[in-house]
Amino acid sequence: MYYIGIDVGGMSIKGGLVTENGAIVARHTVETQRYDENYGIADDLRKVIDGVLAAGNTDLSQIVGIGIGQPGSVDSERGIIRYSNNIPLENIPVVAQLKQYYDVPVYINNDANCAALGEYVFGAGKGYRDIVFVTLGTGVGSGIIIDGKLFEGRECAGAEAGHMVIVCGGEPCNCGRRGCWEAYASVSALIRQTKAAMEKDPSSLMHEEAAAEGKVSGKTAFVAAKRGDRTAQEVVDKYIYYIGEGLVNLADIFRPDAILLGGAISKEGERLTVPLQKKMNAEAFGSKFNPGIAVKIASLRNDAGILGAAALINAYQRS
Repeated sequence: MYYIGIDVGGMSIKGGLVTENGAIVARHTVETQRYDENYGIADDLRKVIDGVLAAGNTDLSQIVGIGIGQPGSVDSERGIIRYSNNIPLENIPVVAQLKQYYDVPVYINNDANCAALGEYVFGAGKGYRDIVFVTLGTGVGSGIIIDGKLFEGRECAGAEAGHMVIVCGGEPCNCGRRGCWEAYASVSALIRQTKAAMEKDPSSLMHEEAAAEGKVSGKTAFVAAKRGDRTAQEVVDKYIYYIGEGLVNLADIFRPDAILLGGAISKEGERLTVPLQKKMNAEAFGSKFNPGIAVKIASLRNDAGILGAAALINAYQRS
C-alpha cells in the first residue's frame, strides 16, 4: 500500500508515490498555472495524481490516501484553500473537487506545516519532541510540532511566522502588511536586496555572477561573497541578520528542541547555521539559563513537502 504526497509550489506542483517508510518510489510534476474559473488548481492536482499513479504502475486500490501541502491559509477540516497570496487563490473547495474522482481519503494542509511534519517523521526532526521548521523560499513559511503533534492554530489558520513584523513600517509584503519577516528573509527579498546592492556598486563581483547565471538569484550574493567581494558579503550578513531576528522571536515563543531550516537557501549549510546558532545562543531570552535550541538544516530538502503531505494521512487518521 502507498500514500500520495503532493507539494504545491509557486513554480511547480510535485507529487510522489510514498511507502510507509518514507521512500518515494515514483514522481510526477506539472508547472503551476495562474488559475481561474475555467481551469482550477484541482485540474492540475488531478494531473499530478494520475501521473504519479502511472509512473508507479499502480492504481487507486493500492493507495491509502492523498495528502496535499498548499501555500497560504488552508481550512484542513473542510478541505478548503481559504487564501494564498503567492499563488492567487481564494475559497477553493479543493478536497471536495478531488473526491469526485478519487474514492480515498484526501487531506490538505499548509505546505510549511507539511514540511515540518515530514522532517519530524522522516528527517532531521526525528527524535525531537518540539520543533519549528522554517522554509526560506519565494516566501517564508513555518511549521510547528508541539509534543509530537502538528500545531495548526484555530481552523488551521495559525503558524504563519513569515507574516510577523520584524521592521515596523518596513518593506511592503504580498500579504498587505509592511515589515513582515517574509519581506526580509525570503529568497525574493534576498534577490531584491542583491539587486539594490549591485546598483550601488557597479564593480561588485555580483554583476559577473549574475551575468554567468543569466539572472540575479538567491545564490548571487553568496557565491560572490565566497570570492571575497565585500559588497556581496554585506548583503549576505544583513540577510542572515534578518533570518536570525525571526528565529529568535520563534525561539522565545515556543522554546523548541530545534529549529530546522529548509528551502533553497538552506543549501548554504554552515554559512547559515553557524552565525544563526551564535545569534540564538546570545539573544534567545534567558540564554544563559534556559535550555539551548539547536539550529539545523532540514535533511529532506526538496522532498520534505511530498513526504510531509503523505504523512498527513496517518497524522489525521490517528487523531
